[in-house]
Amino acid sequence: MSLPGLTLVIGGAASGKSAQAEALVRQQAGQRVYIATAQAFDDEMRAKIAAHQKMRAGDGWRTIEAPFDVVGALSGLGSGDVVLLDCATFWLTNMMLAERDWQEEADQLIAAMLTCPAKVVVVSNETGQGIVPENALARAFREAQGRLNQRLAEKAGLVMAVMAGLPLVLKGEAP
Repeated sequence: MSLPGLTLVIGGAASGKSAQAEALVRQQAGQRVYIATAQAFDDEMRAKIAAHQKMRAGDGWRTIEAPFDVVGALSGLGSGDVVLLDCATFWLTNMMLAERDWQEEADQLIAAMLTCPAKVVVVSNETGQGIVPENALARAFREAQGRLNQRLAEKAGLVMAVMAGLPLVLKGEAP
């Protein structure tokens, strides 16, 4: 069974969502394309990025670094590609820290995902199940992430939540 045009894989930190998303992409025929949105500002983040790169090493992935311009990265893809966008959370972080209008950017991003001829699998964090953050920026981010996740889930043909490495289909049918 083939993936729909847009798939959302959502979960908490270290839930196994990226591994699940990668497995979904590997099951599909076509060139695997990884769109990376994370920026390495410290050693911890460099190590996390290296671990993700190691998971894909030697497995035929083409990587596009696009911390801001995911729309541009998607525009160059074809129907023979299968995309893993990892992740919407880092993309949103980049937008908010750069003080860009994330809602307008999200409109463009979602439109690009829906018109992209490639199948797109998006990873995103569920940030709303924890405690209320103590500062305004963290609360604004949590709110924005929840809204972005809802918009992605509404448009996706398949939505999977991952907890403790176990996928749960919330919408659609898994291949």
